[in-house]
Amino acid sequence: MARARVPLSKARATGRTLKNPKRFSGREEPSGLGPLGDPPKWLGKPHEREAWRTLADDLPWLNRSHRTLVAMASGLLARQIGGEEVGVKALNLLRMMLNSMGGSPSDASKVVMPADETPDDPAARYF
Repeated sequence: MARARVPLSKARATGRTLKNPKRFSGREEPSGLGPLGDPPKWLGKPHEREAWRTLADDLPWLNRSHRTLVAMASGLLARQIGGEEVGVKALNLLRMMLNSMGGSPSDASKVVMPADETPDDPAARYF
């Protein structure tokens, strides 16, 4: 079975585009995805919105296409935040969701976020 295709944004963040530039040449990302945004209004159970914001803060590279997966993970994380009994199967599912979003420690170490380039000096952008 063939390996899953790595999204271009993840390839850029992990440095794969620098290591294998030919593999990613000519590949384009879908446009108009936008940021993850606020939690949906239908997330109303206790702690779900808090879990959404926690995931959004901890995984800043997530975008609009991840909303359904983040909502599912928020439901499981909310149960844990609320002190409910969470079974092994639910925790394994949450772990798999976090892995697929790049939220495990090994995946997070591969992600390199671009530095904020806000120069204090207006002339700095020309030099």
